Amino acid sequence: MHQLKFSIDGQVREVAIKDLVVAGWTGRDADAVEHHIAELEAIGVARPRTVPCFYRVSNTLLTTEENLDMTGPDSSGEAEFVIVSLEDGLYVGIGSDHTDRKVEAYGVTVSKQMCAKPVSATLWRLADVEAHWDSLLLRSWVTRNGERSLYQEGLVTKMLAPLDLIGRYTNGGSTLPVGTAMYCGTLTVIGPIGGGERFEVELEDPVNKRILKHAYNVRTLPYVD
Repeated sequence: MHQLKFSIDGQVREVAIKDLVVAGWTGRDADAVEHHIAELEAIGVARPRTVPCFYRVSNTLLTTEENLDMTGPDSSGEAEFVIVSLEDGLYVGIGSDHTDRKVEAYGVTVSKQMCAKPVSATLWRLADVEAHWDSLLLRSWVTRNGERSLYQEGLVTKMLAPLDLIGRYTNGGSTLPVGTAMYCGTLTVIGPIGGGERFEVELEDPVNKRILKHAYNVRTLPYVD
């Protein structure tokens, strides 16, 4: 088990993560999914065999750290809501499916395993947002050479709702196995896909007037052939 500490309802809890899943091509709109597939094809990523896809990666990649090391200049993040299954129910966090784009061009599964997966240190109960889920907003910003710019923005309606996605992953089940964390897909980017020295993600709940946030700095380690 991989142990992480999360703030839930104002209290810090130690959580054991057994399985980490990255869901891809999770859009509700088939045209939008096709657009994202085309975005990745443009940088050499092969089309998925199925839609959506579920990639299993090492549970130790999940991290709440704010300073991360990545090998080479070709990785970048993307905002995703994250569902975490605990013994007392399902929870929501905000994370970044940070991925090596160079590796992704020849092996998506391998690329998902190459980078740490940042996630917020605070989680919300899914039950507290489920009734107004479609009003939630995802955003991300990237900082490149000291210049911060909006990278993604849109409603979570672009992606399959949590219980719908869970049902597809579990072949009709209504919940994730306890100890599972799942990244649930992302929005198209504003401008070109690319990384930087800092990445910020947030999930806004306009009904309860609160925001989940996480930010992390990227130190690029040298790539040596």
